[in-house]
Amino acid sequence: MKRAVIAVGVFVALLLVFVLAAHRAREQAVFSPSTTPTGDTAPAVIDPPHPAFIHGRVTTRDGAVYEGRLRWGDGQETFWSDWFDGRKIGNTWAELVPPEQLLGERRPVRLLGMTLVERTRAINLDRPFLARFGDIARVESLGAVVRLTLKSGTVIDLDRHEASDFDDGVRVWDKASGMTDLGPRQINTIEFFPPPGPGVPPARLHGSVSTARGEFTGFIRWDREACVGADELGGTTGDAELSLHFDDIRSIVRVSMDSALVTLLDGREVLLSGASPVGQGHRGIHVDHRRYGRVLVSWGAFERVLFSRGGSGPAYGDFPPGRPLTGAVTTRSGRRLAGRLVYDLDESETTETLDAPSRGVDYAIPFGLVASIIPAGRDDRGAGQARVILHGGEELKLECAGDLGEGNAGMLVFTDGEGKPAYVPWADAERIEFNRPPAMYPPFGGAASDGESRGPWPAVTSLRRRPHPRRRRSSRARR
Repeated sequence: MKRAVIAVGVFVALLLVFVLAAHRAREQAVFSPSTTPTGDTAPAVIDPPHPAFIHGRVTTRDGAVYEGRLRWGDGQETFWSDWFDGRKIGNTWAELVPPEQLLGERRPVRLLGMTLVERTRAINLDRPFLARFGDIARVESLGAVVRLTLKSGTVIDLDRHEASDFDDGVRVWDKASGMTDLGPRQINTIEFFPPPGPGVPPARLHGSVSTARGEFTGFIRWDREACVGADELGGTTGDAELSLHFDDIRSIVRVSMDSALVTLLDGREVLLSGASPVGQGHRGIHVDHRRYGRVLVSWGAFERVLFSRGGSGPAYGDFPPGRPLTGAVTTRSGRRLAGRLVYDLDESETTETLDAPSRGVDYAIPFGLVASIIPAGRDDRGAGQARVILHGGEELKLECAGDLGEGNAGMLVFTDGEGKPAYVPWADAERIEFNRPPAMYPPFGGAASDGESRGPWPAVTSLRRRPHPRRRRSSRARR
């Protein structure tokens, strides 16, 4: 009996070793450099990456240098059009405004219809940061500070202790060293520049996402992570765990808050359920949109995605350096101030974003695409909508939240001939107009990709019924 127990224990131990080894091998395959238009598997020799991939040089704290294609975290940001996010430290623009002007509006405290006291709270100047990797020149780790240098030369300090993309580390495909994973505490600097060769086009996820707000077409990041055909969609069907490569999927339709119907390329349909990939734990679908920059479609707003071919996406050189925001602010009293603008005491360049929601869709629109903003009326800011007009002529009606909400800290206008900027509180702004920059990405009136065809649909591989590993939740899941 004792020998039988020992034998069973040895068998279980060997089985666990085998399962862990297989899981690690699959992880390496998912996050290895692409050698075919539809794959992301590791080649014996690392070839030059395609220009759409993030590429650069990483220097570690001990002086080691790795150069090649980069992918963030556990298979996350991969392309120049993907976004780096964090949280800024301090606010130097606020130093140009008298403190008493940043106290916000007085709010009454009522009880049984009677006003007991009026309180005035200072405006919160804590601000997030968002920029595409194609807009960044350098990232440097300085203890509690992560310092970003944009292509324009602007330097931005981010809080190391807040959730940010830097916390997730980076994977480097170095021609000499092979594939190397580096944690955030190992990294000293990251310098971005184009890859040296043409490389093989990646199999990027692209398609049209339908919502009650409308349809959004562009490159897709499912659950804010999966972005290439070799990435997997996992879930439960019946009593079995199932994993599907996105290359095998034609469409996904949300059936309920806990399930989705997946249609494969050969016409078969699979009903998947699960807390994260196709359920209430889903963190939303990012769509790089040629007119809006980026939208995040929440699971509750999501209705359907139909995948299609979309090319490989922009290269590093397709992102021009940001320029200072310029334009004019018209106040509710009719005064018009023109010059350089700082919006919300935060955004000062064309590559920074206007962030606001609408019916479960969060917009992040580079200011270089925005022609004007018309805030909601003074009496209906709580329930009304702000109007955002783009340089292409399209008008969006967005909720009074985010950069369009009461937390907006107002605007600075550096007018010609004045020593100090004029300050316009958000409540006093009637209209904000922005001058059109000479160049932007996405280009004005252009497409968000190079239009390169990815070829015919690949053959559907067999369904993989196997234990589906629990996906590691990075620090960004808290955002």
